Amino acid sequence: MSKAKVGVGVIGCGNISDVYFETGKKFEILDMIACADLMPERAQDKAKKHGLRKACTVEELLADPQIDIVLNLTVPKAHAQVALAAVEAKKSVYNEKPLTAQREDGRRLLELAHRNKVLVGGAPDTFLGAGLQTCRKLIDDGAIGKPIAATAFMLGHGPESWHPAPAFYYEVGGGPMFDMGPYYLTALIALMGPIRRVTGSTRITFPERTVTSEPLKGMAVKVETPTHIAGVLDFKCGAIATIVTSFDVWSANVPCIDIYGTEGSLSVPDPNGFGGPVRLRRSTDSEWKEVPLSHGYAENSRCIGTADMAYAIRSGRDHRASGELAYHVLDVMHALHDASREGRHVEPGSTCKQPAPLRADLPPFVLDD
Repeated sequence: MSKAKVGVGVIGCGNISDVYFETGKKFEILDMIACADLMPERAQDKAKKHGLRKACTVEELLADPQIDIVLNLTVPKAHAQVALAAVEAKKSVYNEKPLTAQREDGRRLLELAHRNKVLVGGAPDTFLGAGLQTCRKLIDDGAIGKPIAATAFMLGHGPESWHPAPAFYYEVGGGPMFDMGPYYLTALIALMGPIRRVTGSTRITFPERTVTSEPLKGMAVKVETPTHIAGVLDFKCGAIATIVTSFDVWSANVPCIDIYGTEGSLSVPDPNGFGGPVRLRRSTDSEWKEVPLSHGYAENSRCIGTADMAYAIRSGRDHRASGELAYHVLDVMHALHDASREGRHVEPGSTCKQPAPLRADLPPFVLDD
């Protein structure tokens, strides 16, 4: 495989960008070159803070021949426009989640990328962290037998108490399923493979929210998307999962994800993070036991999915946080909303490969030999 670095340009310099810049610099294959933002001064601040070569306009970034991957960290409603422009410019693109707001844009993006011979990837990449990779190894090694069922819960009361500009969470393309569902669905698919059928129920409990965080404290936000979603997922492997995501719950006492197998049960750590703890209880055990993490990247390692894409560009192998995986997650999220609205089971029109596990024997911040 070529040892040449892969140039990265970042579009969108908001709250989440710092960890991408910081982690990206640690991977030997990535060259973090430039950034752009609708607020030029914000891009200039990030470029100076993280030692990038330049801050520039989106048009200049897309025209730069040194940039191979566009890291798209814009708000969800801009994901499609920015990603399509990147692929039009024959750049590979890695989107923050969700891949796009609408299925149609996601399909267009994948089709155009295929024609232009570039890659599409999408967050989350937390399934490549130590916690979920340890869970994947346990399942692959038969620690709980064959998975037969799972539960997944993300219950809270919304971001208006802490986010500085939370309105987009309540627009189409937001809500608890489109905001946090990608972490849970991606984790479940990484552990058990693709989903073949879904059903669910949704509701908007509070049609208007009041921001209690600064600097917009007191602002009213209209809710345009469901804020409590309960779904049932039938996996191609035969397992059945229950998922609930909510911005309407003040408090709860539920696990993040449990996987139940023919020979035992596995308690999966928060899929919004990279570390543990991982707990296992086999059929012969009298209590839960914490399992040592088998893989690295227990710290916040957002950008590992971009690095994995860079290795795929250089070697031609499949990348793990792929556009097909991100689109399947998008399709399933829409299918859950469709199922509630239409009162039926929905079979997603998409599928994907179960992403390959990470190797545990490589040095830190190296993903291939």
